Amino acid sequence: MGIFSRFTDIVNANLNALLDKAEDPQKMVRLIIQEMEDTLVEVRSVSAKTLSEKKDLNRQLTRLENEVVEWERRAELALGKEREDLARQALLEKAKLEETINALHDEIQRVDDHVERLSGEIGQLQEKLSDAKARQKSILMRERTVSSRLSVKKTLDSGKVDDAMYKFERYEAKIDDLESQVDAYDLGKKTLADEFRALESENRVDAELEALKEKLKGKKSD
Repeated sequence: MGIFSRFTDIVNANLNALLDKAEDPQKMVRLIIQEMEDTLVEVRSVSAKTLSEKKDLNRQLTRLENEVVEWERRAELALGKEREDLARQALLEKAKLEETINALHDEIQRVDDHVERLSGEIGQLQEKLSDAKARQKSILMRERTVSSRLSVKKTLDSGKVDDAMYKFERYEAKIDDLESQVDAYDLGKKTLADEFRALESENRVDAELEALKEKLKGKKSD
């Protein structure tokens, strides 16, 4: 495929349609970007050569225009010396140069049209290249997001989370059992504080008992 045929195909391509047909959109975008970048390099190289050709044509044009002026000066000189034959030949040379100049103008116009067309197509291709790169980033982000979601879904559906929660519950139950065993060792054991509280309680009871006896004695004596 020639460079300009490929260039035109890419410029006219519908990126969405290409991606819809692709089995691997990310790979397709990567290939499109590579093709666009390669084509841009080639087309810019052709454009540079074309502009160089235009400069060469302009140099030729300037040289021929100077020669036209020179042959006209010579014709005037010959007529001044009454050499009409030489003046005629000079004008013939001038006419040949003017035909060549006209042809050069046509060629320069053709080159200008070609460069303008290339410039417009390069602009279109650059826009599509920017679009393709943006799509590439979007597709990559979507792929990562979907992959992450799929990984989470697979983990949830595989029962691993349920197994982990069941293990946590078993560990908690074991810890509860161990705590209960520790608490059981303390049952029936009195601490020093318990002993003192018991003594204080006995003193209060004894005091209340003595007070009650005194109360009863008072009633009997009445």
